[in-house]
Amino acid sequence: MDLRADPERGVVAGDVAGPGAWQEHAAGCDLVVHTAARVSFGSGLEQYWRPNVAGTRHALDAAVAGGAERFVHLSSVVTFGFDFPGGVDERRPVRLNGVPYVDTKVASEQVVLQAHAEGELACTVVRPGDVYGPGSRPWTVIPVEEIRARRLVLPAMGRGIFSPVYVDNLVDGIVLAASRPEGAGRVFTLTDGVGIESREFFRHYARMLGRRAVPVAPTAVVRALARAVALVRPGSEVTPAAVDYIARRGTYSIERARSLLGFEPAVGLDEGMERTEAWLRAEGLL
Repeated sequence: MDLRADPERGVVAGDVAGPGAWQEHAAGCDLVVHTAARVSFGSGLEQYWRPNVAGTRHALDAAVAGGAERFVHLSSVVTFGFDFPGGVDERRPVRLNGVPYVDTKVASEQVVLQAHAEGELACTVVRPGDVYGPGSRPWTVIPVEEIRARRLVLPAMGRGIFSPVYVDNLVDGIVLAASRPEGAGRVFTLTDGVGIESREFFRHYARMLGRRAVPVAPTAVVRALARAVALVRPGSEVTPAAVDYIARRGTYSIERARSLLGFEPAVGLDEGMERTEAWLRAEGLL
């Protein structure tokens, strides 16, 4: 189910923000994978709450009514917050920080884990890292657009730590989380198992566009620029919260996914970026 139907691929139209006929299509499903969410660091709690929290409950209702045996919910590493130590793992309590996207992802996890605890059906929460690759809007399409327009400036002098996960690696992890009995009732962080400085990650996109590097600046300067951008480009993805996210210094552990699910990222950054570049060129985005 998606906002727009695609009959050739068996996709029906619906909006998780409200109950509807779309829920009937879960009938007979063994597994429901819930990926729908509003993903942005913008403001306005209500526009995030309806799809991210209420929408998760509606998807759960559909799964329960349809007789599903497992529900896999895609959350995000933003639930760790923006300030955390290196190698942080799922034992760290989630925390609210006043950013609507973060707070609603925290709440959505609680909705899913409560459903599991109350025996509605077996549930698993997956927290993807910074997903890049073919089809990724946040960490592939938008960065390429911003670099091309010379609008991207990296905070923390480009030394913020990025935790990439190539989209195929993420799919592999989701399949393991959905199919292994060890996945039930647990939260799993899925990244490529590495943390790299943001200037190194985004340099790949700069190279694809014929640039040497992406400009960098102190975090305070970039936050001020983001506030100015908000005045002239309402709705822009460039926000102070996005700046703080890119300025993170911590890394995430994937040891739980490795030990319980047998998860091991198969595609490294260089190969992932080669595949990503081929897709961008095929789509006319480069």
